[in-house]
Amino acid sequence: MRSNYLFTSESVSEGHPDKVSDQISDAIVDLMLSKDAESRVACETMTTTQRVILSGEIRCAPMYDRNNPDWADNGGWAPGAKDEIEQAVRRTVREIGYEQDGFHWQTLEFENHLHGQSSEIAQGVDASGNKDEGAGDQGIMFGFACDETPDLMPATLDYSHKILERLAADRKSGAAPFLEPDAKSQLSLRYENGKPVACTAIVVSTQHGKGYHEGEKEAELKAYVKGVVTDILPDGWITEETEWHINPTGAFEIGGPDGDAGLTGRKIIVDTYGGAAPHGGGAFSGKDPTKVDRSAAYITRYLAKNIVAAGLASRCTIQLSYAIGVSKPLSLYVDTHGTCADGVTDEGLEDAIRTIEKLGGLTPRGIRTHLGLNKPIYRPSAAYGHFGRQADGDYFPWERTDLVDDLKAALG
Repeated sequence: MRSNYLFTSESVSEGHPDKVSDQISDAIVDLMLSKDAESRVACETMTTTQRVILSGEIRCAPMYDRNNPDWADNGGWAPGAKDEIEQAVRRTVREIGYEQDGFHWQTLEFENHLHGQSSEIAQGVDASGNKDEGAGDQGIMFGFACDETPDLMPATLDYSHKILERLAADRKSGAAPFLEPDAKSQLSLRYENGKPVACTAIVVSTQHGKGYHEGEKEAELKAYVKGVVTDILPDGWITEETEWHINPTGAFEIGGPDGDAGLTGRKIIVDTYGGAAPHGGGAFSGKDPTKVDRSAAYITRYLAKNIVAAGLASRCTIQLSYAIGVSKPLSLYVDTHGTCADGVTDEGLEDAIRTIEKLGGLTPRGIRTHLGLNKPIYRPSAAYGHFGRQADGDYFPWERTDLVDDLKAALG
């Protein structure tokens, strides 16, 4: 590993068009899981000027059953189900804050093209006879943790998220009424001896009210953003050499889906580790937890975070792989990048993980059972990152550090 370098990560706000799509897709996941904890959902969302379009596959008997003769005239939908879906979509857009001519929660046009899950996919996932429940697809999933921040996340991404979270909180509270929902941030940090020590460049682009790109209004907006960044970054990180780029293109009044179309699953690096760790390629939002793209990415973060929290390493990457319809993972890989504590090895950590019974062998069912994933807990994860968040009741269970003692015991 290099010890002295510059590294950059970006984040996008809840009002970014791709994040609007992610949050809508996860609102649908939550709706289905609230009706049936065993629901299957693969919901894709497209957002554009005054329009939201849903597509994908579901299996949720209280909401949709194409074999129910009483619902045949409604295309397999239960009475009121399609209205509930539309209400969830509009509620999500309203809570984000879009009440603009180009994208308004009340007046946008909505299309629902969800339909039943393929029986051929279902047969690979469902448990039957002596067959345990299988993975919803093949693929590779990565988890990561490091000791750069209290959240055990890469500092470049962690603070990029926090800047945008503050902007959103101030917008919604009225503390910064000139802000609109769409925004992006980006931090470049200088690392010395492998640790972040200074911010070399800051980019913040935020949608704003009319006229806040010139004169005194522009000065007010830029002073506000500088104040937020200065308050959030650790003392001493901002220096005379720090480059500031606040709304560098000028006016940013047209934003969100009106300014650029959004799609579910296009911000997978923002959602994970900001480029500081590998990514298996699968997005999270819109997918129920039988999809290992989601659940296995959560358990690998959980494992990596607990290894770092236990002091067994200061940096950890974990990979799992699966085959569709097969319950047992095909491989487990641990890499602590040469940061293991004395007496600990990567191979030893792999063996320790395999022996912890409460993990259920890292099967899809075992992961969901241990983390409690069959619950409507996903929409909050769809903005400001799925990782580095605070575990709170049922929410963000993969951020708990309750495996520390088990890992230490398994290592002997």
